[in-house]
Amino acid sequence: FSSRTLWRLGYSARLLKTHHFRTAVSNRSFPAVWMPLAQSPGRIPELFVVAQKNTFSTMPEIVEDKANPELYSPHPGVRGMTLLNREAFRRTVVVPALKVKKEIVNSVLKSLKQSVLQRPGLKRVVEDPEDEDSRLVILDPHKILEFSLGESEQQVLKELSVDPEVSRYNLELTYENFKSEEILRAVLPQGQEVTSGFSRVGHIAHLNLRDHQLPYRHLIGQVIMDKNPGITCVVNKTNIIDSTYRNFEMEVLAGESNLVTKVKENNIAYELDFSKVYWNPRLSTEHGRVVELLRPGDVLFDVFAGIGPFAIPAARKKCHVFANDLNPESYHWLLHNCKLNKVENKVKAFNMDGRDFLRGPVREELSKELPPWKEGQKTAVHIVMNLPALAVEFLGVFRHLLVGEPCSTADLPTVHCYGFSKHDNPAKDIQERAEASLGASLDGRCSTHLVRNVAPNKEMLCISFQIPGDVLYKRPCP
Repeated sequence: FSSRTLWRLGYSARLLKTHHFRTAVSNRSFPAVWMPLAQSPGRIPELFVVAQKNTFSTMPEIVEDKANPELYSPHPGVRGMTLLNREAFRRTVVVPALKVKKEIVNSVLKSLKQSVLQRPGLKRVVEDPEDEDSRLVILDPHKILEFSLGESEQQVLKELSVDPEVSRYNLELTYENFKSEEILRAVLPQGQEVTSGFSRVGHIAHLNLRDHQLPYRHLIGQVIMDKNPGITCVVNKTNIIDSTYRNFEMEVLAGESNLVTKVKENNIAYELDFSKVYWNPRLSTEHGRVVELLRPGDVLFDVFAGIGPFAIPAARKKCHVFANDLNPESYHWLLHNCKLNKVENKVKAFNMDGRDFLRGPVREELSKELPPWKEGQKTAVHIVMNLPALAVEFLGVFRHLLVGEPCSTADLPTVHCYGFSKHDNPAKDIQERAEASLGASLDGRCSTHLVRNVAPNKEMLCISFQIPGDVLYKRPCP
């Protein structure tokens, strides 16, 4: 194993052991979840394999292949489609079926539950066109090979007085019967990676499409909207987050262009304009983890507050909160969400550069909260710096931020600083960078927490430490 792999394995074990109390909270009204669009590009472990065909046809195709039970894939003619034509996915396949008297259908379903077709959206029991007193029970071609029942199934049917002879039934499949990943695998060129995913932000699905998927982006957007109830807008990020305000350009692929949405995270509602502020639903567990560290009466300085995912739950926990963001839109939505959650009187909000916020309001408040040599403080001071691309560089602001004799070591502020790392040992890397900014060693005085894997060989981490007294304080001249 590489040192990176060993580090991640060790951290995973630590997280399972020490942070099992915190799980992401889901919400039915405003889910913010990550959803996979496809499995690995190899063989799909269900019923779905696509055959290559050069012609495009919307006519139903009857398929019967005794050697290949993997019958349920969209019409092969959809390969290469860029404008969604739902009718083109229609096809007819031949599946095994049992003729059963309608009064014992439930008994047969219960007795043959391992052999009956279990496919969401498809009926397991259909009318028998030749006998109104009977029904046809559709069987799974994976389980009933060669259209013949095994001995155990035949014995069950004998006890129920059902003829074990299996008939052939023409099952019609339409666009509605296929999952999004099956549709995309059938449409995109063979051999190209289909794996993708999206984040859900209220009614918005947010994609990061790869270059080879871009010609199909509008079809992909429409499929995602069709297959995910509640999603009415699909967007694709068109560049990386490199602007001053941490937002990014995006293209609406399908649905309405309304990007003002509502989400719910850890039982708290937020409203935002997704095109103008930063929001990542995959950080909900991390937001909850840090807020869990706070106690009522503690002081929280949120240097890069965004729309308030740290600040608002901390204020609801009766902490004293000072929240700042440089982006005017984030500041607007921060104020809006404070009112929405009835904590506007518990959060002091600022629209400043992070360094100016630290040198101004934070310095002023710390001077009040940390009088020299004050012992037995009941409240703790926490400073959150969630700007992983740059936050470590801001740590230098703490050098001699205050003047005077240091306060009690136990009362020194605790910093939670986020950063990205591509190093083989990410924890060591972020500690060394933090030490370089502070001008002091953090050996034995810090902890690092793996937040998430952002990309291959790129980790997001949080380093937490109390600011050393000789860093924070400039001693007055004798």
